[in-house]
Amino acid sequence: MKIIDSIVTQAAAIASIRRDIHAHPELCFEEVRTADVVAKKLTEWGIEIHRGMGTTGVVGIIKSGTSERAIGLRADMDALPMQEFNTFDHASQHAGKMHACGHDGHTAMLLAAAQHLAKNRNFDGTVYLIFQPAEEGGGGAREMIKDGLFDKFAMQAVFGLHNWPCDAVGHFSVSPGPVMASSNEFKITIHGKGGHAAMPHNALDPVTVACQLVQAFQTIISRNKKPVDAGVISVTMIHAGEATNVIPDSCELQGTVRTFSIEVLDLIEQRMRQIAQHTCAAFDMRCEFEFVRNYPPTINSVAEAEFARQVMVSIVGAANVSVQEPTMGAEDFSYMLLAKPGCYCFIANGDGAHRESGHGGGPCMLHNASYDFNDELIPLGATYWVRLAEEWLKIT
Repeated sequence: MKIIDSIVTQAAAIASIRRDIHAHPELCFEEVRTADVVAKKLTEWGIEIHRGMGTTGVVGIIKSGTSERAIGLRADMDALPMQEFNTFDHASQHAGKMHACGHDGHTAMLLAAAQHLAKNRNFDGTVYLIFQPAEEGGGGAREMIKDGLFDKFAMQAVFGLHNWPCDAVGHFSVSPGPVMASSNEFKITIHGKGGHAAMPHNALDPVTVACQLVQAFQTIISRNKKPVDAGVISVTMIHAGEATNVIPDSCELQGTVRTFSIEVLDLIEQRMRQIAQHTCAAFDMRCEFEFVRNYPPTINSVAEAEFARQVMVSIVGAANVSVQEPTMGAEDFSYMLLAKPGCYCFIANGDGAHRESGHGGGPCMLHNASYDFNDELIPLGATYWVRLAEEWLKIT
């Protein structure tokens, strides 16, 4: 691997910042302390900053030369509302909050790159360092854009990077097209007529209709959409009843829908609504149907994905850059890719062997209470950011 020496030299100091952030996790739109840490370090390194975009976002601005070209590099800062099982020294100090997705590491890698870029400035143009709040459900990318991210900071493309457990450190994956799914949720309330469970003919049982809907929704996946188009409908909650001998008045279903395209999403929402309404009507009942679209699919631009791949190959070699397998997980970097060309890729986080004594008994997987970011990634991820910016803003 061709890692930048000066970044390796500073890696331990950056890892210390990462562990401090891990120990003090903050949830979406609450990243005040984290933003303070980021802003302080950027200012120490002579980097101009803009604060408060998207509530707690920080944008660092590094200029060099005279070119008007610019590139955006994005890292997310927020933690998850979950209890950490790890007990090592940098484990969360705040009950019910944890950096279980590696956003502390994403912030650290971009900080390491910022330090090098500010000191060396081997490029012609502007690098915008985007430290984004509220990726975990808050839509922080959308809020930064609403606050004028791309209006105030004109850039030709924007790039994102996420750690990915299991694959060996030193490995990247990237692909054009859809790489993460849209995230959507639904709630259906079926209204029947309660009664004695021993006399069902006097009632309208919403539970039987709920069972019909759970099964019928899967025909949308198997019979309505094209087999080559990906889509998931998962009913994850069913709430009804208070006693074993009472047919309830109502039954509520909730769940999630994931797709890689808006067209498939439109089809699924339309068919779910029709099936729910007409099935309820067939049993002489009615329903309330709610469908909320959260994050759109994350779709990489062809040219920018290839550009990122070439940079990765220059660092770790072609054998260590693989095709990015799309995942049904969602990511609000998708909002940035709707507004600008760009690419969202994965950097391998290892199998968990890096975790120190005192880690939880679970696997080192994303959104797991025993997870911890692998600090060995900091020099590699930072080198990728630096080389990406330098190649994009190449001095001619």
